Amino acid sequence: MSNTSQREFPAWRLDTSDIDAEALPLLADVDVVVVGAGAAGVAAATIAAEAGCTVVLVEKYGFAGGAAVAGMSGTICGLYLASEAPRAPERLVQGFTDRFRSELRRRGGLTDPQRYGKTWTEAHDPLVWRETADALLETAGVRLLFHTGVIAPVMDGDTLRGVVVESNAGRSVVRARRVIDASGDAAVVARAGGATFFGDDGAIQNPTMFFRLGNVDTDAYEDYYGPDTICPPEVTEALEQARERGADLPRSKIWIFRTPRPGELLVNATRLIGRDGRMLNVIDPEDFTEAELYGRRQVREYETFLRANLPGCENSFVVDTGVEAGIRQTRSIVGVDTLRNDDVVACRKRPDGVVRSAWPIELHSGDHPKLTWLYDDFYEVPYQALVPRTGENVIVAGRCLSAQHEALASARVTAQCFEYGHAAAAATLMSLETDTPYRRLDGQDVRARMRLAGSDL
Repeated sequence: MSNTSQREFPAWRLDTSDIDAEALPLLADVDVVVVGAGAAGVAAATIAAEAGCTVVLVEKYGFAGGAAVAGMSGTICGLYLASEAPRAPERLVQGFTDRFRSELRRRGGLTDPQRYGKTWTEAHDPLVWRETADALLETAGVRLLFHTGVIAPVMDGDTLRGVVVESNAGRSVVRARRVIDASGDAAVVARAGGATFFGDDGAIQNPTMFFRLGNVDTDAYEDYYGPDTICPPEVTEALEQARERGADLPRSKIWIFRTPRPGELLVNATRLIGRDGRMLNVIDPEDFTEAELYGRRQVREYETFLRANLPGCENSFVVDTGVEAGIRQTRSIVGVDTLRNDDVVACRKRPDGVVRSAWPIELHSGDHPKLTWLYDDFYEVPYQALVPRTGENVIVAGRCLSAQHEALASARVTAQCFEYGHAAAAATLMSLETDTPYRRLDGQDVRARMRLAGSDL
């Protein structure tokens, strides 16, 4: 494993050699097991079950949502084109993404598009997100295993036959004909011995701690802050002045979004690094813990700043923070194909492209976020970037796809993660129907199947 901080990860953390799957009770024997119930996992499980597959979805928390809910990222980024010219929002991504956002809107859990620099995004209510996922999964007939983690693969040579899961009830086995790793961290692929890597030679993007601010006079706030969710120069200047006076406000460029709830804002402001200045990698539980302890303290610093400096926020308070630190990047698989940095910058189209994106390269590394815009155009992610180079019967969905560091800083966002799940499910159905390994499927056929299901490819 790559060294991803100034502290070596103990090797035992991925050692599953002492787990005898044959000696454990069988919990389920299904067509598909999906690991992780974030945007990608919800899409993959729902689509596979609706097509008639028996599906188990394993999730460590007691709810679906992943980074969007547990991490409170709170927005559906990646939906719209970017442009230097003033223009109305032009939506790029359809498919399962549109289905989910339409249900969020029907339930009152989604805002209208909000300006984000040169593009647009939409903010959601985390409770409504969970309820929407619950309804889709249960209606589709997915068997949900909340409060359950995957600790090992079930292997037959280099072929996955399922996973070993653990909960407070103990350990058991879920056997499956196909495995979709939607963990975000390539948890199954890594435990199965598949090759993975961390960012740019071990350097990954900073985690953050989102928070919601309540009791805001939003009219007064918007009169001052303006319509763009990226803060205006006067807020950056005030942050820098406060930092010079000793406030712990490491980010000078912050992003604030309206939420569907009256008088509430979603704030993306913190930048989490180690006390010693090192990069934090939340694969390591000690780094994860440090990020969350520091993140909650930093949230209070930003709350104090916002109350003192932003009109409309004088009587505001923190409603809550993420259940976990917001994770932007951990492991990526070594795939059959890889989304490269220049693919993104050049807006490369692919005949085997299964997901479109026009989201900027939004790189959270160093002292401030760096944005590289893709104007009036988009790129496509190749199907084989979801397929590990080694191992059979497993595909990934979500931010752990095979992508170079800066490419992932664009490709990791929510709208695209929904569609990675859609692509993984489409490929899984084709693999099961024809008894064909994932890596032998033609990406153009996967793309065609997604188009029939509503994806705008």
